Amino acid sequence: MATSTDTEHRDHHHHHHYGRPALSRPQQQQQQHYAYKIVSKKQRSSSAGGKKKSTGNRRRRLTHVLAGIVLGLFVGYTFGGSYGRFRLYAGCGGGDSDGSRSHVLRPLQQSSQAHDDDNSGGGGARPMAGYGGAGGPPESLLFVGVMTANRYLATRAAAVHGTWARRVPGRVMFYSSETSVLPPGAADLPLVRLPTVDDSYPPQKKSFLMLQHMWDNYGGAYEWFMRADDDVYVRPDRLAALLRSVDSRKPVFIGQAGRGNQEEFGLLSLEYDENFCMGGPGVIMSRETLARVVPHIKHCLKNLFTTHEDVELGRCVQKYAGVSCTWSYEMQTILYHNSSGRDAFTGNLKQKEVHRAITLHPVKQHTHMYRIHNYMKGLELQEIQQKKILLHRDVRSMIDQLMSSHPRPSIEFRLTGDSKQLFASRPGSPNYLGDPDLLGLPPGLNKYRPRKVADVIKWDFISKAWYSDTDANPRRRIDSYTKEGLDDVVREVMDLINKFSKQRGRVIDFKEIFYGYQRVNPLFGVDYMLDMLLMYKKYRGKKMTVPVRRHAYLQQQFTGFEVREVLDGSEVKLMAQQQDAEAYDNDDDDDTAGSPSRDIADNGMVRVQDGPPAKRRPDSRTKTVHFVLPLFNRLATFARFVDNYESVCLANDERVTLTVVPFGQTTVDGAAAAVAQLAERYPDARLTVLPDPGIPFARAAALHAGAVHAAGRPPDDLLFFVDVDMLWTAATLDRVRLNTVRGHTAYFPIVYSEYDPVVVYARAEGSPNHFLVNQDTGYWRQYGFGIVSAYATDLAAAGGLNTSIRGWGNEDVDLYEKFVRSRTAASVFRAADPDLVHVYHPVECDAGLPEPKAQMCANTRFETYGNVDQFANIIYRNRDAVYDFAAGRLRNVSTAAAARPPQMQPASVSAPRPRV
Repeated sequence: MATSTDTEHRDHHHHHHYGRPALSRPQQQQQQHYAYKIVSKKQRSSSAGGKKKSTGNRRRRLTHVLAGIVLGLFVGYTFGGSYGRFRLYAGCGGGDSDGSRSHVLRPLQQSSQAHDDDNSGGGGARPMAGYGGAGGPPESLLFVGVMTANRYLATRAAAVHGTWARRVPGRVMFYSSETSVLPPGAADLPLVRLPTVDDSYPPQKKSFLMLQHMWDNYGGAYEWFMRADDDVYVRPDRLAALLRSVDSRKPVFIGQAGRGNQEEFGLLSLEYDENFCMGGPGVIMSRETLARVVPHIKHCLKNLFTTHEDVELGRCVQKYAGVSCTWSYEMQTILYHNSSGRDAFTGNLKQKEVHRAITLHPVKQHTHMYRIHNYMKGLELQEIQQKKILLHRDVRSMIDQLMSSHPRPSIEFRLTGDSKQLFASRPGSPNYLGDPDLLGLPPGLNKYRPRKVADVIKWDFISKAWYSDTDANPRRRIDSYTKEGLDDVVREVMDLINKFSKQRGRVIDFKEIFYGYQRVNPLFGVDYMLDMLLMYKKYRGKKMTVPVRRHAYLQQQFTGFEVREVLDGSEVKLMAQQQDAEAYDNDDDDDTAGSPSRDIADNGMVRVQDGPPAKRRPDSRTKTVHFVLPLFNRLATFARFVDNYESVCLANDERVTLTVVPFGQTTVDGAAAAVAQLAERYPDARLTVLPDPGIPFARAAALHAGAVHAAGRPPDDLLFFVDVDMLWTAATLDRVRLNTVRGHTAYFPIVYSEYDPVVVYARAEGSPNHFLVNQDTGYWRQYGFGIVSAYATDLAAAGGLNTSIRGWGNEDVDLYEKFVRSRTAASVFRAADPDLVHVYHPVECDAGLPEPKAQMCANTRFETYGNVDQFANIIYRNRDAVYDFAAGRLRNVSTAAAARPPQMQPASVSAPRPRV
């Protein structure tokens, strides 16, 4: 997100130098004195030499620049651009075994694979020979030992191995008991079975012997060593950045410091200045710390004071390495521990604690480990998109500088006259980088310049509610997705403001938004103007806490849109698109204007066609869609349904079947007659009318019976539950086939429902165009789940239909909730389908319905009449009748109140006094 605020930020750069001998105070004074004398000479010579000295400096700089260019060309010609010929050297990152420093550049050794056979036993592998310092390869930075147990190998350990462990800049090994067995499907899990160790709790022996194994086999290969549990999530990129900022040659013990809770205070045998690193969020030791502790592990195991493994490890490190756990309040946010227990990190992850942390503990439910990992990868993608925007801005700025005399579109820029265009790939190509004229604009609220009044984008006002003149409800509550977007914006703004809070000795907290404005520009992004209440807290120097108000002008920039087509969960790349992309990559001129991918909007965005592609993919029609239709009376409406089924499906040779489940003998006879006439015209059509089930109408039972009859053996078991009031087009069938994926998704389309044609068109004959979709002709049934397509196997995995529900209603919500809650069935896919229309019909609510269904029926009836604007116009046109009606009601109420006898109250009860 590209943001700009009115808060000024000044960078504070701190340079850390390791290995440089410290100067004594006289040496520092002498060095400062020499520096002063040199500067004085330069000033005198500059004033005396004048213009001649300045000319000499220019010549010298020019000579250096030319020499650098020649040297660069020579190196590039010599190595031929092959980065594989370069070798990395370390001159100051490591040391010899005897502690002396070598001044000879040595090539860094890559991590050996000799330890991959640790699955088989308890540590007979050789120590690794190479060691990389701070400038070494990332594989030599960190070794992580994860303590686990045999019962968690298939769940927690597998989840760690499949998520963050694969991205650690080093190696991750899992340590368990001697009798542990690798679970099926986890043959690549790097497991170490520690001899004489079981899975009993507390795991003191497992922890100390794990450190022994880590040092014996990997002590010479890594700078840092981490002890972790199998219920912690680690962000390896941030952890690597933290560790690279600390000198690993010193004894360091990093973790969240603790001294026990109130019940344990004084019982852990800790001195007043001693602490320990809490084991849950993770414990990190430098190589020097581990080297000092390992020789005394047996002694530490024989002298345990408590049953807490992390306390005893901290005691051992304090005694033999001479360091305690990091006393830092910041560690509580970096190594974050959530005290919610099993429910930790199962809710909303958009929290500042989650965003700031390096480790998250505990993740007791292993399935949420994958969820957290996906969320973190999404955050990384956002950072990459932000870097992409910044690069586009830099490129655009440089192009403007180089082409200032001859302005041209940035996309046509060439470094030299005969070179290829910098942005040679065009939209549609996999190498397309985006439009620099669109993405390279600096952040601002005036990117878009309307040409006429109708093009002006209006602002929405934000306060306790949301105010917009473009909505049917001009004042409405702030929607959940809008509130989530505002929270994201505020969180990023506060992170930007507090980026250098530690250096400045203050922190600024967000309190609330007084008011704000928002608008959405389809080309450039979302603009905000926010008036925020902040709390300024200064904790260095003169401490103070002051409330402040700040205005923030922000812009979330769009990065263009990317389209990826999938079929049954696999990506599809059409041959025509590939050939067209290659044609763009091989053509530098503009003679491809007739190509389909040249269909570009004015601002460089690919235009999305209104309908399906002209040539349908051959594989989009291979799936057979089994229609299942419950029917009770409504024979005239069923005739319309049959006509639509014939024109869309049978006339176009679609692979479909129809199963009708009627209730009542009259309905059975009418449906059978209509289907028989259709079968005469299409003898090969698969049409079925089931017999009367002999029970009162129950939609759930009807759908279940139809599904059992219609579904064949996989893969011929794609079911489509419909109602008799539905109309659809061939595009709906395409969406059903594409959006329903076995084992992945069940498709619950959002249906467009028509309003009363008497209100919309002032006619009772019905809508002249059922597929006219706008805010005046109908509405989207956001909470309707009756139309669904799913495979029979996924339907059974979700739990199937509840056939005990009688009548109409609740069976669709019950099935939807089963798919949402199920962990084994397919997930839910929801999308609006403009080609799937529910035709208006008067809603009649049976007087015998129970209260919940009666209320549901009444709400549906009210929603189908029309929208707010239409009813406002009706009231305005008939305002005299409305006034007479309201006056009559008031007279009736007054007459009834006058006729009602007064209520007698006990004498002891006094009337309440009116408030002043």
